[in-house]
Amino acid sequence: MIIKKKLLKAVAVVAISGFSASAMAATEVQWWHAMGGTNGERVNKIAADFNASQSDYKVTPSYKGNYTETMTAAIAAFRAKKQPHIVQVFEVGTATMMAAKGAVYPVEQVMKDAGEPFNKSIYLPAVISYYQTSDGELLSMPFNSSTPVLWYNKDAFKKAGVKSPPETWDEMKSASEKLVAAGYKCGFSFGWQSWVMIENYGAWNNIAMGTKENGFTGTDTTFTFNNAKVKARIASIADWSKDKLFTYGGRRGDSLSMFTNGECGMWMNSSAYYGSIKKQAKFEFGQTMLPLDTDVASKPQNSIIGGATLWVLKGGKSDEYKGVAKFMTYLSSPEVQAWWHQETGYVPITTPAYELSKKQGFYNSNPGTDTAIKQLSLNQPTANSRGIRFGNFVQIRDVINEELEAIWNGSKTASQGLDDAASRGDKLLRKFERANK
Repeated sequence: MIIKKKLLKAVAVVAISGFSASAMAATEVQWWHAMGGTNGERVNKIAADFNASQSDYKVTPSYKGNYTETMTAAIAAFRAKKQPHIVQVFEVGTATMMAAKGAVYPVEQVMKDAGEPFNKSIYLPAVISYYQTSDGELLSMPFNSSTPVLWYNKDAFKKAGVKSPPETWDEMKSASEKLVAAGYKCGFSFGWQSWVMIENYGAWNNIAMGTKENGFTGTDTTFTFNNAKVKARIASIADWSKDKLFTYGGRRGDSLSMFTNGECGMWMNSSAYYGSIKKQAKFEFGQTMLPLDTDVASKPQNSIIGGATLWVLKGGKSDEYKGVAKFMTYLSSPEVQAWWHQETGYVPITTPAYELSKKQGFYNSNPGTDTAIKQLSLNQPTANSRGIRFGNFVQIRDVINEELEAIWNGSKTASQGLDDAASRGDKLLRKFERANK
């Protein structure tokens, strides 16, 4: 009897050990990201759901700070040979990542090497074109893509007698005048001003921000956003601020509260603020396309994306990259992308995810939430509206922000501020060019 109990105990130990070994057999994939707060919880859910869907791989997400901090941490980790398999990098870091020779494993090649089916035709053109090489190879996997839209306070419009959301900059002025006359502190504000008022203003009106197809065809690019058209628009906005038609509220999302607390009747910023606005605003709101500058263009072209993609770094094992490929397939599935889109306001990166959202009735229940998709897909991207690919652009955005702020506070004219921004930016472009010859 004692011998039998010992035998059963031994069998149990072996069984438990076998189970533990099996449970630990999953190949781990490290994913570093920059999604904090609620979106960080959503990232964790995506990873957890993928892990639960199969037993061969385990994706472990790790929050590494904001976009700049995450990219910097990944580059440092690669040099120390402690890099993750996947890192989330914002769109303005694209040129920097491409220049990280020997570090990047192009996602299209990852899928091919892993034998994972991959169909590029399902991705939205304005999303995928931003991250392709000149010969069409996809470098990183689109993930949280957004574009700026015009948010507006429907209750404020009704009170001020604004019958419909503005479609042009002339109508922006008219609507703002009515809002201020109705007692609102400002007509409109915007955030991420370089992205909205320089990068997307150019794309939407089909004018170049720089030479060499906005940096896509060479690092020997120079800035051209200090042209007469942009100067005229920035000058008019600065002039409007005297009558509170426009009020500046910060570089990123700082001015969100100016819209959600009812100070400003309109706000231009990312479509990805949908969740925040829905939670914070105590009024009926809507979103519509960016205003067209009819002094520049007769029709809108397309807006360009913001947000980030997932880059794969070299240095891992082949079975780990098979896990990466499986995860990329899961991440791009219609169900996951539709959920992510509907929860966050980021655009679904594929047409099937967009179609699924329509089928589920999301746009009927939430009018206007397909605005970003329509903007990005309005026309086939041109050399001016494909996106931007400038080296050192993280620092250059800071330069543009500084010079725009000098314009808003009246210490510089629009002409002087934009000339200075272009000149300072060109110096950083040359520094990047020399370092990456």
